[in-house]
Amino acid sequence: MISVFIVEDDPMVLEVNKSFLEQLLLFQYIGNADTGEKALAYLSNHKADLVLLDIYLPDMSGVDLLYEIRKANIKTDVIAITAARDAKTVHELFRLGTIDYLVKPFRIERFRIALENYERMWEKLRNGNALSQADIDDWGEQNYTLRGQSLPKGLSDSTLKQIFLGLSKQQHSVTSEDLAKSLGLARVTVRRYLDYLETEGKVKVEMAYGSVGRPTHYYSI
Repeated sequence: MISVFIVEDDPMVLEVNKSFLEQLLLFQYIGNADTGEKALAYLSNHKADLVLLDIYLPDMSGVDLLYEIRKANIKTDVIAITAARDAKTVHELFRLGTIDYLVKPFRIERFRIALENYERMWEKLRNGNALSQADIDDWGEQNYTLRGQSLPKGLSDSTLKQIFLGLSKQQHSVTSEDLAKSLGLARVTVRRYLDYLETEGKVKVEMAYGSVGRPTHYYSI
């Protein structure tokens, strides 16, 4: 069984996450904390394979808590589940080793995908055998589409990931033309993928109106 500890200060969200976990056979809920201090105290004395981490806590940010977890060499994996979506927070959490990032509100299917992906790699890692490149690539795969749900005709998963990652590295919102130049892709191609990501709720778009002509679209995570 994969032991899961939840760090969440909203009782309603906690119950929702617990109910999601109950639908997955190999995951076992072992406890929760509503502050960073309580979470750190528990994890310092109990083994948890996986932590579901909120970022907005009453006593410290989830980023600071994860920093303390790493500093204390507590061996646990972390999936962030939070409403925080600013680029700085997302970037810092990935730097600290977060393996996935779910933005509230999210669909149960996205939650299931995150945990099932973790389960597959957890099984491979615990057997102690050498991993193939395919195993490692599967671990690093970011699930911008639902597993089992095909992309619209003409879109490829590899290009979708390239564009999403390219956008995530931008310091501010950009136009499809600017992003296309930075990635070495055609603007019309980038725009098509960005429009798809917008419909999936993965990127946001803002329109700037000039004195004449069509508005300019600016995209960001």
